[in-house]
Amino acid sequence: MGNIVGSLTLIQKSIIIGSILGDGSLRKTQNRRNALLEINHSFSSKKYVDWKYEHLKNLVITPPKKRKNNGKRIAYRFTTRSLPEITQFYDKFYQSNKKVIFENITLDPLVMAVWFMDDGNKTYNALYLNTQQFDLDSQRKLMNQLFNQWGIESTLNKDKIYFRIRIRTSSTPKFKKIIQSFVLPMFYYKLM
Repeated sequence: MGNIVGSLTLIQKSIIIGSILGDGSLRKTQNRRNALLEINHSFSSKKYVDWKYEHLKNLVITPPKKRKNNGKRIAYRFTTRSLPEITQFYDKFYQSNKKVIFENITLDPLVMAVWFMDDGNKTYNALYLNTQQFDLDSQRKLMNQLFNQWGIESTLNKDKIYFRIRIRTSSTPKFKKIIQSFVLPMFYYKLM
């Protein structure tokens, strides 16, 4: 998986896409032509942020740092430089500054694992992908890709006032098998 695509490796591309599906965000400032990727997690996920940084560090100037936000939460974060390689993702994933899913997005095992590590959780025998930040059309596109690429069946599950993707119990073993070799040990509890 270390092959180069443009100036990004396949691993970097998958981590970036998985992060965008999860907690990552892309920004394009008015005075810059290119976008940047921000990776921002709770400080308790330091090892995970460091893992992402190790794979993306040639795109970054400043290594991850602790940052206290307005509340009590302490974040651990880094941003990439504003680069054409990141802008290509911004152009696909953002419409009118809103994160959306484009048609026929490729969900390789590493993309799915990063997405799950960022935004997945488990209750009883069900796995959830917290896709509440996406509109229903985008969530349906993700569900279609899970099924079309992997035969994974899912439904929309209402969580308070928003919807998220629930992997059907019958597809949970298949989903776990696809991502398990890429999931970091600190997230094994989400697969148990």
